[in-house]
Amino acid sequence: MAGVTLGTRVLVAGARDTTFAAALASKAGLTGRACVVDADAERATFAALAIERDGALAEVTSAPWDRLPYDDGSFDLAVVHDVLSAVPADVRSRAASELLRVVRPGGRVLIVETAPRAGFGALLHRQPIDATYASAGGGVNTLAKAGFAAVRELAERDGIRYIEGIKRA
Repeated sequence: MAGVTLGTRVLVAGARDTTFAAALASKAGLTGRACVVDADAERATFAALAIERDGALAEVTSAPWDRLPYDDGSFDLAVVHDVLSAVPADVRSRAASELLRVVRPGGRVLIVETAPRAGFGALLHRQPIDATYASAGGGVNTLAKAGFAAVRELAERDGIRYIEGIKRA
């Protein structure tokens, strides 16, 4: 779904799932660029070792979500993995603006996040998603407010939601 191919410049925001980050980095290959960023320095250090152990090549760093250490238009694709729903609203808004800045014109942001559970599942599982985020339109609204175009939910499957936005050319 991410559409990463050889030569893609991809940013993975969120280093909790190192297997996921390593898979995207492997797809970009030696001709592309794969960067992984996380606000938690300890998690970033662990991710760097795990991604390398998985045989992928990625630049892993720690930085605040609202101050990404990359030049404007550095990436073709930014994949945001379970980050926006977990940060406070003011940081979320600035983080989305930073994603807009670091993605090239015509580039995309793909949010991969846990979908809120409903019904009996909500009773059995603790809700990891900020209720205000979900009630305010979640990732779709966050990307649209930041200035992304053609923002839409691509799919929801097995408790995971996929949302995409494109930076205007």
